[in-house]
Amino acid sequence: MCGASSPTYRRDMSVIDTAESPAVSTGEPPAPPRTWSPAKKVVFRFTFTYTALFCLTFAQITFVFVGVAGNLLPDSAILWQMRALSPVMEWVGRNVFGVDAVLHVDSGSGDQTAIWIYLFLIAVVAAVGTLLWSIVDRRRPDYARLWSWTTLYLRLALGGQMLFYGFAKVIPSQMGPPPLAALLEPFGDFSPASVLWLQVGSSPIYEMLLGSVEVIGGLLLFWTRTATLGAIVSFVAMVQVFILNMTFDVPVKILSFHLVVFSLILLAPQMRNLLDLFVFGRSAHPVDPPALFTRDKLNRWAAGVQVVLGIWVAIGAAQTSWTGYQEYGAGAPKPELYGIWSVQDFRVDGRPVPPLMTDENRWQRIVFDIGGATTLQMMNGALVPVPAEIADGTMQMQQPLASLTIDRPDNDTLVLSGDLDGTPTTIVAHRLDHDAMTLRGRGFNWVQDEPYFR
Repeated sequence: MCGASSPTYRRDMSVIDTAESPAVSTGEPPAPPRTWSPAKKVVFRFTFTYTALFCLTFAQITFVFVGVAGNLLPDSAILWQMRALSPVMEWVGRNVFGVDAVLHVDSGSGDQTAIWIYLFLIAVVAAVGTLLWSIVDRRRPDYARLWSWTTLYLRLALGGQMLFYGFAKVIPSQMGPPPLAALLEPFGDFSPASVLWLQVGSSPIYEMLLGSVEVIGGLLLFWTRTATLGAIVSFVAMVQVFILNMTFDVPVKILSFHLVVFSLILLAPQMRNLLDLFVFGRSAHPVDPPALFTRDKLNRWAAGVQVVLGIWVAIGAAQTSWTGYQEYGAGAPKPELYGIWSVQDFRVDGRPVPPLMTDENRWQRIVFDIGGATTLQMMNGALVPVPAEIADGTMQMQQPLASLTIDRPDNDTLVLSGDLDGTPTTIVAHRLDHDAMTLRGRGFNWVQDEPYFR
């Protein structure tokens, strides 16, 4: 997006057409820069201020540039900007909007009340800053060089997020395969966001293809010569993501909308070229904004630094995704009891408890999943996640209170015996073949005489 004064560097920086401009090739002096209109200057001032505030204070955008060093930082470092602003957000939420705007740092939602208040705050600050800036700097003819710096930080911010989310799909850790407990849950009980997550997670290849598009867009943004192509790829990818977030109620609406806007801002100078090229069938012409620096050597160094930074961010994003894949994704180690166990015999004080749908205490199934996740399915079908510690041949639970000894007569039989809610209990369960379920066992078929939607 950045140009330079020398013909050679201008040719490197052209992002639509690498041919020399007529003024250079004929030796004619370049045309004098056009003075920006007052409205354009005001729009630029607000855009610069708002996007700079957003990129610097929205925690995830800045954190990706820590790269692999992020593993050395505490988890609280990811949200340090939001934490610092949280008292202000709470005060504004309570006194201006009459809402509770407490920042929930462990919720995983990017659309919290506190973050909407945060957006209101930076919009107000940007509007006030634009007003003051317009008063004190009203005689400036343009902000051409500052525009070059603006497109630079927007490219980096957008590119970092594309790499972060892209590698989370290329190494499928963002949307993992459906948990075992999800295989037992009625479809109508899923939220729209869960439907989307499970749908993508059920097809790792599809998820990886989605991620590869985002990774390509992100990498292209870190090289000035391919920045426009990267912005186009990122725009298409993020429009799809934003639509999915809106229609499936995924709580990343704020960030995805801003990434769409960032890509549009980057494409704005090239819009006429794009229309000429793809709509009107006319030739495109180079768009060369002023370089970041007045010295060509510094501009070349800046271009190289951007490429190195892109590699650094890509390595960090890939490493983070790989760690997640190994810790809680499909690559995570499976516990010894991994699987769905159907309770065949449930005895309390030595007496068998019949499998009645009205029994609120008898277990129907026990699910042991990766990451130590344990779920009880009651007789009425309700799935109850329970914290359980399994070690030294025993299973300890707090709710319900249980201390049960684990016995394995054979690989597919599980016997739990001990105290359950203060009562001697024995539970015999047999492992179900969850891979035989349609979602996991249907697979791919070239030939289908009938559509298979069961």
